[in-house]
Amino acid sequence: MGMVGSEIEALIREAFPDADVIVTELGGTGRYCGARIVSQTFAGKSRIQQHQMIYEALKGKMADTFQALVLKTTVPK
Repeated sequence: MGMVGSEIEALIREAFPDADVIVTELGGTGRYCGARIVSQTFAGKSRIQQHQMIYEALKGKMADTFQALVLKTTVPK
């Protein structure tokens, strides 16, 4: 069984306390998830840098627990 959405959300919130985070399981298996993260921390960073920050927040658990994570990162308007 993959990392549950609440675990993903908790790790992201720990790294980005100001963030608005929504995690959705895709496919019903727990191995495919989508995450929408809105944080001021992303200001001035490229999309790649933003996604790298999220992967760091997951503390290496992504490769071991699920196959895909669809990320949408944005700065608040």
